[in-house]
Amino acid sequence: MNKSEKVDFVIRKLQELYPTIPVPLEHKDPYTLLIAVLMSAQSTDVRVNQITPLLFAKADNPYDMVKLSVDEIREIIKPVGLSPTKAKGIYGLSKILVEEYDGVVPKDIALLEEFPSVGHKTASVVVSQAFGIPAFPVDTHIHRLLYRWGFSNGKNVVQTEKDAKRLFPKELWNDLHLQIIWYGREYSPARGWELEKDIITKTIGRKKVLDDYHKLKKTR
Repeated sequence: MNKSEKVDFVIRKLQELYPTIPVPLEHKDPYTLLIAVLMSAQSTDVRVNQITPLLFAKADNPYDMVKLSVDEIREIIKPVGLSPTKAKGIYGLSKILVEEYDGVVPKDIALLEEFPSVGHKTASVVVSQAFGIPAFPVDTHIHRLLYRWGFSNGKNVVQTEKDAKRLFPKELWNDLHLQIIWYGREYSPARGWELEKDIITKTIGRKKVLDDYHKLKKTR
């Protein structure tokens, strides 16, 4: 297969496996999604989905959130980890939304990136999942798989995002980034990876990745 054929294969296989695509983080609007994505840094979606209902029961909009203190927010979200930084970020961005945006989350990635604790990946997730604007947020699963598939050199997530946007049709970005995440979790994890279950990597994988996998299996 040439690269174009490999891209087509990936798209077809992912659409076959995930015709309907669940959104990993539970939310009801752009604001609650923004908070959930911020909280998910170095945590699991499962843990975040356990804690966000507790936080949103007290404050599910920026006006109510700024009525809480940073310490009160931190106490609620402590189980997700990095709670001091995340609590400051949640309070700080909520204050900005109230004071500068009439409580409305902006749709612009550049504006979102100016908020406390909001990086490029978080901003990209919000515009894609909350507003349907094409973006390609790159998490560890996407970074790993695009390297395994020979679509990116794996040096950094910035390059991986550029490669993904260059290879895949823009109208598919929002679906594909979620489909790849789910595929990575189910079929191509970082640990406990079984190539026989990973049909995409088995079919189109980078030669070095396949060779290294088989060498490792022989030593076990």
